[in-house]
Amino acid sequence: MADLPRLFLVRHGDTAWTDTGQHTGRTDLALNERGEERARQLGDVLRPFSFAHVFTSPLQRASKTCELAGFGKAAAVDADLVEWDYGDFEGKLTREILKGQPGWELFRDGCPGGESPQAVAARADRFIARVRDIEGDVLAFSSGHINRMIAGRWLGLAPDAGRFFFCRPASVGVLGFEHHHRLEPVIALWNYVMRSILDDGAR
Repeated sequence: MADLPRLFLVRHGDTAWTDTGQHTGRTDLALNERGEERARQLGDVLRPFSFAHVFTSPLQRASKTCELAGFGKAAAVDADLVEWDYGDFEGKLTREILKGQPGWELFRDGCPGGESPQAVAARADRFIARVRDIEGDVLAFSSGHINRMIAGRWLGLAPDAGRFFFCRPASVGVLGFEHHHRLEPVIALWNYVMRSILDDGAR
């Protein structure tokens, strides 16, 4: 029996809006200098592994992270990996959103003029189905909230469970299976950031 795939999920490096905490959905921001450096450091984490397929979001913050980590030539663009469409909340801080909509929670309520949690979950489910048909490990570069949705859906959880899977910029998660059994999905690693990246971010 062929080995079941592991999915290595990478969040892109820093941008101007990750630094300020603004919701960055379809706005196609570039990595900033720190984001580019962290993307290069991701290569040190990922190079020891062999990947049957590499995918990236079409957004440049993810595709550039993929390129700087050393996987750009191997990567295929997958539109289902694009970040959540925040609609009217694009570019806003959470505290700004809560002023107009007290109690709002992204993974429960979605975004007016953008995507619902159910729509994002459907994209995550399509991507997961493709990954599970692949023999060998898979590497994917994307954004924070879609990665969190993929993690929850990998485990068979409802869309609102994505809120529990916080992940930092330039972090790596690994989704897999226990006991080599498709009915036992697990998170083998989550929100891993190498020590030098953490040290750099603390300055």
